[in-house]
Amino acid sequence: MNLSWLDDFLALAASGNFSRAAEERHMTQPAFSRRIRALEEWLGTDLFDRSSQPARLTEAGHWFRKVAQDLQANVARVPGEARAIAEASATTLRFAATHALSFTFMPRWLQALESHTSLGPVQLVSDVQQRCEALLLQSQVQFMLAHGHERVKGPLEEAGCLSIVVGSDQLIPVSAADAKGHPLHRLPTAGDDPAVQLLAYSTESGLGRILRELKGPALERLRVRNVLTAHLASVLRTMALDGRGLAWLPQLLVADDLASGRLVVAAPDEWRIQLEIRLHRDRAGLGRAAEAFWIAASTAAKAA
Repeated sequence: MNLSWLDDFLALAASGNFSRAAEERHMTQPAFSRRIRALEEWLGTDLFDRSSQPARLTEAGHWFRKVAQDLQANVARVPGEARAIAEASATTLRFAATHALSFTFMPRWLQALESHTSLGPVQLVSDVQQRCEALLLQSQVQFMLAHGHERVKGPLEEAGCLSIVVGSDQLIPVSAADAKGHPLHRLPTAGDDPAVQLLAYSTESGLGRILRELKGPALERLRVRNVLTAHLASVLRTMALDGRGLAWLPQLLVADDLASGRLVVAAPDEWRIQLEIRLHRDRAGLGRAAEAFWIAASTAAKAA
């Protein structure tokens, strides 16, 4: 039996219309009818009563509908079960991490964890947070490292993924400095003119999600104008250094710039946002190596 016949059968069972089901399955009606007939010949019985329009399931057809749905569900589970078996003996740790944390926090964090556990090979995908979240939800990676905030929930929380806080950071409004060391672009107060030039995050950015959720309404009451939108904090940093506008950037990313005066704080302290650095994982079992790493990371986080 061809497994695609199950999809053909269920499409026809849903509508009883050969033309509509053939169109749904992207084939001509004669070709579709031959596939349904081939399935019936393999089973040795008719599944549809073709004497009426729409075609109706026979008694055997009603029975096979449940069988077909169960078979599809079993087939869909096969890749995940195969990955689970492979995970049980895998030694490679697969991470997704946002760009900002990939080259600021993660290297030192992994180095510190080596005192708690033996790390095998590590595979890292560095991307925007939205993509990293998708990789974890699709089980393409075992762990995801990203900025977070206790008041801002995302798809991983909604899916019931587990997480631990492994570090901290701060989102700071910064700008390039003028000759006197003052911000070229400072956050305005109500009624200020002209509007400040804002370097903004795109919707794919996790930092942008946090900023919009916590400071968006307050920013809307001020005179701000988006002059550039980007996925990455590193891009906004470059533009801020070039004097293009004000940006909220992670302290881990701009600590050296602030220390040297290349960037300066451009708003009062109440505009800063305290951030968590979170390690996320799926609730499902991860295999021996990954579970050992999760225990080590949890132990180190509690001891910090």
